[in-house]
Amino acid sequence: MGNLTPMSLSQGKIKHLKSLSNKDGVIAAAAMDQRGSLLKSIAQARGIEQTAVTGEMMDEFKTAVTRILTPHASAILLDPEYGLHATKARSSNAGLLLAYEKSGYDNTQPGRLPDLLPDVSVKRIVDWGANAVKILIYYTPFEDKRVNEIKHAFIERIGAECDSYDIPFFLEFIGYDPKGGDEKGVEYARIKPEIVIKSMEEFSKPQYQVDVLKVEVPINANYVEGSSVYKGQKAQSSSEALDLFRRAAAVASRPFIYLSAGVSNDQFTESLRMAAEAGTDFSGVLCGRATWKEGIPVYGKHGVKALEDWLSTEGVKNIGAVNAALKPAKPWFAKLGLSAKDIA
Repeated sequence: MGNLTPMSLSQGKIKHLKSLSNKDGVIAAAAMDQRGSLLKSIAQARGIEQTAVTGEMMDEFKTAVTRILTPHASAILLDPEYGLHATKARSSNAGLLLAYEKSGYDNTQPGRLPDLLPDVSVKRIVDWGANAVKILIYYTPFEDKRVNEIKHAFIERIGAECDSYDIPFFLEFIGYDPKGGDEKGVEYARIKPEIVIKSMEEFSKPQYQVDVLKVEVPINANYVEGSSVYKGQKAQSSSEALDLFRRAAAVASRPFIYLSAGVSNDQFTESLRMAAEAGTDFSGVLCGRATWKEGIPVYGKHGVKALEDWLSTEGVKNIGAVNAALKPAKPWFAKLGLSAKDIA
């Protein structure tokens, strides 16, 4: 697929993208926009009902993660529901992305139709000082065509809204099985590559005005024979997996970064190692739970001080492992046919 023409990115968007990247033009971002899943995990860790988890607890957790991890990240992704206070705790080197979608909408209806936070707009996200708008949708090319038409129109509207406010649009799409199969199982691992590749191809199209694709790795490393986290059931061989990484990278005509999708730090860094071995031109990561999720039980049982101690040691070590795996990443502007001079 051809690169975008250099003229297609405004000076405003370029400035914001530079704020979200490190000195090499790589996006080394932390994610802390979890809402429903974090509420549930904190409740489990504390042994309380989910309804007993307060906004103060969510804010305390998000603020601790933001303060301690952003000195090691180029940006942080937060949510306007529980994370606005935490935005002020970020390190001065870190840019800010804010989520625009409603959390947990995927469980309520067939087709996992997306929804926006009713009291948020791109204008408000800009006013809160963000450098980018992030949207998560559940998407598979194997879904009913009418469902996907709704999703396509939804993304076109957000792309236009971001364009009118001159702020980058980061689109995250998570695959699923419309038949309800287990997305962590070996059967899904066999169809996952097509889902990821076709989705990357779709949302690279100009009508969506997406600036950065936030994508899953096209394989599940647990089912790749020869990977360091191989569990014994094979979906792909090592060479097939590398080829899938290359195919996915080739269809993207927008810069793309990998998401961790809640997997362990070991599994995510192994996936990044494979992406590098395949020679893909990925431009970084937006990585959340692989860095801090093991801190949830610490917070639940021992409180915020213990969480801060854990983040300062284990959390920093986890983000360091991800940063080390980013060394082969390519600058986001290279995907657009631009050089460092072009965006200076």
